[in-house]
Amino acid sequence: MADLNALVDQLSELTVLEAADLAKLLEEKWGVSAAAAVAVAGPAAGGAGGGAAAEEAKDEFDVILTGDGGKKINVIKEVRAITQLGLTEAKALVEGAPKAVKEGVNKEEAEKIKAQLEAAGATVELK
Repeated sequence: MADLNALVDQLSELTVLEAADLAKLLEEKWGVSAAAAVAVAGPAAGGAGGGAAAEEAKDEFDVILTGDGGKKINVIKEVRAITQLGLTEAKALVEGAPKAVKEGVNKEEAEKIKAQLEAAGATVELK
């Protein structure tokens, strides 16, 4: 069990970008997707809502924090809640804007994250 605890500690220290890279590597190695259940629900929701053809074709979005809107503390709190980052990492992400908060998420989740960050005072864009 000591090795598993050490692994958990190492994973907890990853930045958002490092965690995204790790997820991609594991998906390639084992042929699985961490967002498989979300991807199945995504197209049905998009088809029912009826959006632009270009947006329907794109099924993965990056949520980019472009600024803290002068409310850095509130934005840091939201980034921590969304990403599960520690205080230092979340602060570095907010201060280093523009930076990706989440990458490769479906449209519904990206819109939800964008709304959360904007409610905290941040400026956000989806790519």
